[in-house]
Amino acid sequence: MNKRELSESERLRYGRHLVLPKIGEEGQLRLKEAKVLCIGAGGLGSPVLMYLAAAGVGEIGVVDFDLVDQSNLQRQIIHRESDIGTPKIESAAQFIHALNSQTKINLYPDGLKVENALEIIQSYDLVVDATDNFATRYLINDACYLAKKPCIWGSVYRFDGQVSIFCAPEGPCYRCLHPEPPAKELAPNCATGGVFGSLCGTIGSLQATEVIKLITGVGLPLIGSLLTYDALSAETELVHINPNPDCVLCGDRPTQQKLLADYDSFCSISLFNLQDGSIAEIYAPDLSAMKNSATEFQLIDVREVEEWNLGFIDGALLIPQGEIFDGSAFVKISHDRPVVLYCQSGVRSINCAQALLHAGYSQVVSLAGGFQAWDQFTLHV
Repeated sequence: MNKRELSESERLRYGRHLVLPKIGEEGQLRLKEAKVLCIGAGGLGSPVLMYLAAAGVGEIGVVDFDLVDQSNLQRQIIHRESDIGTPKIESAAQFIHALNSQTKINLYPDGLKVENALEIIQSYDLVVDATDNFATRYLINDACYLAKKPCIWGSVYRFDGQVSIFCAPEGPCYRCLHPEPPAKELAPNCATGGVFGSLCGTIGSLQATEVIKLITGVGLPLIGSLLTYDALSAETELVHINPNPDCVLCGDRPTQQKLLADYDSFCSISLFNLQDGSIAEIYAPDLSAMKNSATEFQLIDVREVEEWNLGFIDGALLIPQGEIFDGSAFVKISHDRPVVLYCQSGVRSINCAQALLHAGYSQVVSLAGGFQAWDQFTLHV
């Protein structure tokens, strides 16, 4: 049978698509001929892979190096209890084959790396970013832009999700939205911060919808738009994203014309390390982000007891500055975790940070503006 034809079995299976005026037989044939790469077979990848296979996408690549863990089953619905300990790509492939035996499945058990990214991505029409770390997101974005492949991106953390399309013609890339990765202390971590299980289904399904829209040509895809979703309030917002003319990758005068050598190092910047020997400072929004990201750190109030009694930041430990200057507080301060110091206005905490650095501590910052700045910030959030 000609590939540009649907069999009677396919007509029956995809009948609900065929009767849609904007999809019809031509749209279903495009799905049959499409090649989609899904990077990640976890919380987002599960619904993406399920719906793409169900929709009749002809060829699907699955990239993941991880094994199924019991903690995955709360949201990674393509895997089963019997799959615990097996590679995620094998579990996903079994599910896809059982759902649609006509779908061709390509598996990449080594994950996506600088060495293989372009070779893998160039073989597909579209790429789905269903990953959960910044290093891989930047790698995917850069490789998609260089290979001229649209990337359907999704992200979830706690109760919030986001979806967009990057690297499509005339649209922005991920670096236009995030020119640089956040400091590692501010990066959300679902393992410690948590994720609402069914939120993955919502965002992953939206990603699959955007893939199908791009393949069939229906609707308005999220090119140049960022969709945000709050599961607690069921509120969505659509934010316009312009291509950044100064983007190092896709701007008017790009300075990056190939993949970086090391994306892990690129995404390992820290709030706590300054090269010029000065005292690092963070601002109230950064401290709030650290608390929300479940980063492990020690928060120390260096004011006096009388000031503490008038108000303090939740989670802080009171160690008046005199105890830091005479060294008696060192037994209370961790060498293994980053340390954030604050006072009333930000002056005493800088002096205390200097004392700790001289005493051999390496990860110390001062809260700029001190408790006053924090108090003002919390009044407006």
